[in-house]
Amino acid sequence: MVIFERDDLRISLITSRLLRTENGAFCDAPTQTVVNREFEEVKYTLVDEGMYVTVKTDKAVFKVRTTDGTELGNPQGKPLPGTARTLDMANGAVKLEDGIISDCGACVINDSKSLIVNPDGTICPREKCTDRYWFVYGQDYLAALRDFFKLTGEVPLIPKYALGNWWSRYRAYTQEEYRTLMQEFIKREIPITVATIDMDWHWTDVISRFGEEARSQKPRCVEEIIYYYFLQGWTGYTWNTELFPDHKELLDWIHENGFKVPLNIHPSQGVRFFEDAYEAMCRRLGRDPEKKEIIPFDITDAEFRKAYFELLHHPLEDEGVDFWWIDWQQGTKTNMDGLDPLWALNHYHYLDSARGEKRPLILSRYAGLGSHRYPLGFSGDTIVSWKSLDFQPYFTNCAANAGYTWWSHDIGGHMKGVQDDELYLRWLQLGVFSPINRLHSSNSDYMGKEPWKRTWAVNKISEEFLRLRHKMIPYMYSANYRTHTEGEPICMPMYYRYNCLNAQECPYQYIFGGQLLVAPITRPADRRTNLAYVHVWLPEGRWTDIFNGRIYEGGRWVTMNRDLDSIPVLAPAGAIVPMYKNDRTNDISLEQPLEIHIWRGNGHYELYEDDGETNAYRRGIFAKTEFDLAENSDKLRLTITPPSDSKGLLPSEREMVIKFRDVVTDDVTVKVGNEPVVVEIENIVPTKNEDKNELKNAILTRIQGSNAWKNRVFSKKKMPLFLHEALSEFECLYYE
Repeated sequence: MVIFERDDLRISLITSRLLRTENGAFCDAPTQTVVNREFEEVKYTLVDEGMYVTVKTDKAVFKVRTTDGTELGNPQGKPLPGTARTLDMANGAVKLEDGIISDCGACVINDSKSLIVNPDGTICPREKCTDRYWFVYGQDYLAALRDFFKLTGEVPLIPKYALGNWWSRYRAYTQEEYRTLMQEFIKREIPITVATIDMDWHWTDVISRFGEEARSQKPRCVEEIIYYYFLQGWTGYTWNTELFPDHKELLDWIHENGFKVPLNIHPSQGVRFFEDAYEAMCRRLGRDPEKKEIIPFDITDAEFRKAYFELLHHPLEDEGVDFWWIDWQQGTKTNMDGLDPLWALNHYHYLDSARGEKRPLILSRYAGLGSHRYPLGFSGDTIVSWKSLDFQPYFTNCAANAGYTWWSHDIGGHMKGVQDDELYLRWLQLGVFSPINRLHSSNSDYMGKEPWKRTWAVNKISEEFLRLRHKMIPYMYSANYRTHTEGEPICMPMYYRYNCLNAQECPYQYIFGGQLLVAPITRPADRRTNLAYVHVWLPEGRWTDIFNGRIYEGGRWVTMNRDLDSIPVLAPAGAIVPMYKNDRTNDISLEQPLEIHIWRGNGHYELYEDDGETNAYRRGIFAKTEFDLAENSDKLRLTITPPSDSKGLLPSEREMVIKFRDVVTDDVTVKVGNEPVVVEIENIVPTKNEDKNELKNAILTRIQGSNAWKNRVFSKKKMPLFLHEALSEFECLYYE
């Protein structure tokens, strides 16, 4: 909607709160960041004052300098942090790029260096220009994010299996070792849905095996020096038959047991003569295979790119590779000025994976604004430390400000650092309440993330959390759908929902999946109490911890102390959380029974379901089940409204177990078909918190030390600080 044009300045009104200014060459084509500018028509007034143009809508006033397109009509605040390309080698915090919202409500996206995306998906250069988008949304952050997604492209609906537990490790497993490992998960009833095979699936000892002719091309940048001299086997497309003598049989076995398989690729070193597809690549590209010359990796070359997918990747996919983990670390330059090879790999790989009916998916690094169109992200190789863990909730939260909602981390940390079972468990608990829960580590013999390699207590608790993650897939998949359709992040900063200073001051806690408030524990326990604490801000209302059942009165800060077996995860009044009943296998089918967890109050929830893996949902092949909860005096009523036509997705009758989490009553099992079902409880008896003194006494009892000292301390009003913090939580409990 162009509203002003003079010489080399053009002004377009996208929404009543979003303005575009262009200087130099004007661009109507999609760019790497912006793919759609056709929004609804906006009413406005425009006053041309010569040096300035003032644009007024019902929501904002923009004052634009006509000499350079600078927008002057809004306060210049500080953009809220967004995200970063990678956490490789990080031991704690890293600098984050700016997001698309700010503390003053006004922010700008500079799209001047973004290249043009042609209708066929190819990239081409762009004429020199200054191209800015001015976001003026105040504290309506979700509205800003929704319009950002409309401008830059929707967040895709990711496959359901990606929401389960992932196993991944950089290690040269043999075929039998890998099968034995996955059988161990099955035997221990730890549900895993994604079984990753890292780079050692292909030949890596290429110089000793194939000679100096296998050495990759001479380095062109600092990053490539490392790969040229030290990591010659980083790139490969041919199965290592010594480790995997019958990889097809392994892939078949993995699929038969319900796992999906991604493979890791580092494509920077091109295609060398020892690859199975080398001769075919040479014939396709007009090269002589007898010369054994390296076919350089060039993502900008259309012919190479076509052969790269059709000859190197599609045959492996036909054998059973489900998606690709693109592990690009080799610089930011290509043969096209301004084109980042990481962005190009994400773009072309995602487009290629979208062919046919299969829902597209890749695993890769973040490559700037617009990267949300190519999920999933992995944050890189962090140091194993409490500092690294402490940064990751903040990092995941802030990514929403850049529209990047699908981060996954190396849960437990990737390398170096210290062996600390408590750290491992707290990291795993964060992963369970994160967008993606991916266990991963380096190839050190001591870095494996298998729960059974930990102490007995940590092993048992870890297993239960991994089972909980699997149970929550229906809940997370519905949140996945809301992200796709409504732009609501699965991990949402508190200030997205609550417009107050307290919400800004708790950037480490978040709303998970739209219902639950999560406050990860990222510091070690006090060795006197064996409890770890976190400061939690609770908004107004009644909140119930889903693990220990404690009920809190909101509108305050609470210092919550937790043993190893839980972190603070709180449900508000009226919360409804659907889960699988099964937590012992990796089954994600629509036939299995559900548990519907209810916290008394008034609430509504929509359970979204489809086949989880294809694009049929785009043709309307999905089902929505509505849950409505009403509390009236001493009566609680749950109404379940299934779809009248589930498009053949759901069974004719499905078992649902209604679990009233803060009411003293038995579970209620119902059969849900295509007619509404009502569950009603009269004369409800709410659960209650334990007596404060009993809770305090339990803390004192667990303190490691002299009982005589504890008797003296408990009889005094003035207590040590650590004890005061451990007991202060009980002053915030809710008693009716």
